Amino acid sequence: MTTSNRPRLLNYTTSIDAEKTVAEIQRKLAKAGAHQILHEYDADGVMAAVSFRIRTQVGDMAFRLPAEIDKVHAVLKGQFTRGKFAEREQAARVGWRIVKDWTEAQLALIETGMATVEQVFLPYWQGGRDGRTLYEVMRDRKFQPLLKE
Repeated sequence: MTTSNRPRLLNYTTSIDAEKTVAEIQRKLAKAGAHQILHEYDADGVMAAVSFRIRTQVGDMAFRLPAEIDKVHAVLKGQFTRGKFAEREQAARVGWRIVKDWTEAQLALIETGMATVEQVFLPYWQGGRDGRTLYEVMRDRKFQPLLKE
C-alpha cells in the first residue's frame, strides 16, 4: 500500500537481483576500459559499492560507485507502508538498478565524446589512501577550497 501520490522511485518494481545488476555494470565498465573491479559488501553481506580502475587521459584512476542501499530503503519505506517494496532486499535491487542506469548514461556520454571519464566520474574518484572519494573529502571540508576562489 502506498502512502502518497508522489512519483515513485525509479526502478522500484524491479525483480532483478542486485548481483545480476552488478554483473551488468561490471561488463559495461570492462567494455569501457576498466581493468580492475572490486565489489564491497556491508556488514549484512549486501553488496554496497563497486570500485574500478580505468585508464584516463592522465593515467590510471580509481573510482568508487556506492549503491547507498539504506538511503534507497528509507525512500521506499516512505513510499510504501508494507509489502515487498518496503523491504531492504528490494532496496538493494532498486539501488543497483539506479546505479546501472546512471552508469550506462555516463558511459554513453564518454563513448560519444560528449564527456571524458574524468568529467563524469570525478566525484567518485578515490585519490587518497583512506579510500574516500573526492566528493567525500570536499563534503567533509564543506567545499571551502572551492568556494574561496
